[in-house]
Amino acid sequence: MARGWESKSVEDQMSAAEAAKAEREARAKPQASPHEREQNERRQSLLLSRSQILSRLKVTQNARYRAQLELALEHLEAQLRECE
Repeated sequence: MARGWESKSVEDQMSAAEAAKAEREARAKPQASPHEREQNERRQSLLLSRSQILSRLKVTQNARYRAQLELALEHLEAQLRECE
């Protein structure tokens, strides 16, 4: 029975050490400013929109819709270049 308590204690110590390590790593990472976070979110949104347009371009057969998607893609790529 003593061994069971011992192993539980060791397990608790190991999990506490891992939690402390994760906390130290989280504090060591530099925090992004609100402006940087906003820029990252905007860029991710533009990349998502770009991937959606590309997938639609693959399957569309309507020439007018294809032209509209290509214009939208050009516009998104211009916005992505501005973000960088």
